[in-house]
Amino acid sequence: MSPANQRQPAPADPEMWNHLLALHAHVEHRLSAALQRRHGLGLSEYRALGHLAAAGPKHELRMQELADRLGLNQSSVTRLVGRLNAADLTFRDLCPDDKRGVYTVLRDSGRARYDEARTTYEETLGAALDEAAQAGPEAAALVGAVRGALG
Repeated sequence: MSPANQRQPAPADPEMWNHLLALHAHVEHRLSAALQRRHGLGLSEYRALGHLAAAGPKHELRMQELADRLGLNQSSVTRLVGRLNAADLTFRDLCPDDKRGVYTVLRDSGRARYDEARTTYEETLGAALDEAAQAGPEAAALVGAVRGALG
């Protein structure tokens, strides 16, 4: 896009972004605390189990794919998968076509833990969004806009 065609930021964009970040921090804190307290899972661990559960019939992802989906670097996802493996929720498997490729595979115990935690996640998410929306009109507008946009 040429400079002449670039959209100028709205004057309220920085303020809107700060409200969005505050909403995100509030919700992430509530989710993290609930999952840890009730299921012994960190938020990234829960999300990793969810991505693996949704990853086709074999419930496996290459380490780099998992890192990309979680928004983590390779070192962080390696530590995360190490914790999941130690908890017997996943295991590592070598790619048959490329011996350098490593998959993380969901175990039945990992699927069960994810399924148990999913209700907690969904209920806590809804409650945290509702709570945040009561904090003020800006937060209420953000929550309403996102919920409306996604149906």
